[in-house]
Amino acid sequence: MKIIILGAGQVGSSVAANLASEANDITVVDDNTAVLNDLQDRLDIRTVTGHASHPDTLAQAGADDADMVLAVTSSDETNMIACQVAYTLFHTPTKIARVRSLEYLNHSRLFTQEALPVDVLISPEQLVTDYIERLIENPGALQVLDFAGGRVQLVAVRAYHGGPLVGHELRTLKEHLPGADARVAAIFRSGKHIVPAGDTIIEVDDEVFFVAARKHIRRVMSELRKLDKPVKRVMLAGGGNIGMRLASAIEQRYQIKIIEHNEERSRSLSEDLDRSIVLLGDAADEELLLEENIENTDVFCALTNDEEANILSAMLAKRLGARKVMSLINRASYVDLVQSQTIDIAISPQQATIGSLLTHVRRGDVVVVHSLRRGAAEAMEAVAHGDRDSSKVVGRAIDEIKLPRGTTIGAIVRGEEVIIAHHDSVIESDDHVILFLSDKRCIQDVERLFQVGVTFF
Repeated sequence: MKIIILGAGQVGSSVAANLASEANDITVVDDNTAVLNDLQDRLDIRTVTGHASHPDTLAQAGADDADMVLAVTSSDETNMIACQVAYTLFHTPTKIARVRSLEYLNHSRLFTQEALPVDVLISPEQLVTDYIERLIENPGALQVLDFAGGRVQLVAVRAYHGGPLVGHELRTLKEHLPGADARVAAIFRSGKHIVPAGDTIIEVDDEVFFVAARKHIRRVMSELRKLDKPVKRVMLAGGGNIGMRLASAIEQRYQIKIIEHNEERSRSLSEDLDRSIVLLGDAADEELLLEENIENTDVFCALTNDEEANILSAMLAKRLGARKVMSLINRASYVDLVQSQTIDIAISPQQATIGSLLTHVRRGDVVVVHSLRRGAAEAMEAVAHGDRDSSKVVGRAIDEIKLPRGTTIGAIVRGEEVIIAHHDSVIESDDHVILFLSDKRCIQDVERLFQVGVTFF
């Protein structure tokens, strides 16, 4: 696929790195030559220096025959105009824009072919907000990912000493959970992937990814670790776009405190939010945290634009007694450095954003993609089409399907019914199939499985 990425910032660079490894023809456009040179040294891509929305720049980048324009510059206006130019002058089939401002997002009529022809809107702040909200709803989880409109979830947890299933074979999971089916999709032990089988024994500190219907998630988690108490008190460091959205989304269910250092912003937050308490101050101020009973806080989220400040304030909150701390971190190298040490969960905006972008790049009918483990692994929801003659999956039991190495089918969603996948489960046409790929290099093999043969048409 020929893809033009407009903007070589953190999102644009991360997407380019992900897509360049999959035999796509990638061109990155930015007005910063030094950043482009650095990207070109690391990746097999083309680069063009220029303003992202200028027609001449897009023409130089190859917009005449591009399959997709992905506008992820730091300017909403540039991204929207670039999509307009790509549609009007170059008839680009797919146009994706990153739009951050709620002033635009609240008016969906703007984004139509007759107005601003943006096919897909990406809002990183909203994606990160949704991601954090799911983590707060599921205390003890490292990751919580939605499929099939939230009816199915893929959850990552760390197995703790004393968990009922720890030290036992996976085949005993069904005995432990009468009436609540689940499938272990992957296990990572000391960073290495283990393909789960019936005789696989879960060990302490294993990172276990399992798939289950949303209503059964807590019961399955209880088999792998002692369940954390439900969250009541949440403290947010930073009242920017993400802090504001998160507080607004959860303040009716939890007791929220926001620490914001900017006086004007804190005044605006206190006016816009209903039940949240807004505090003017520094989230790394030990005295302030103690005054606000940090030791009784269930979740502390550091969400400022300064990742060093996020790391330090989260570490301080943990030391002072916060039960769980999360930190927004942009640099991938920092994520591995701090997670599972003092900081419980490092949240990467790039990982949350990349998954939603990959959904539109994947071949075949792919509905949802989640990028995992810094892009090395992937979880996806694909729709099966055709019949036994035209499809490699329809009409076949799972143990008949030649899945690539390290690929697991976790669940099948048929209408409103959630079917946890077992070796004899048969896939039917129009089923939504949830897959886990421990090695993203196998993605093309999985895509081919879900592509329909010409005889179907």
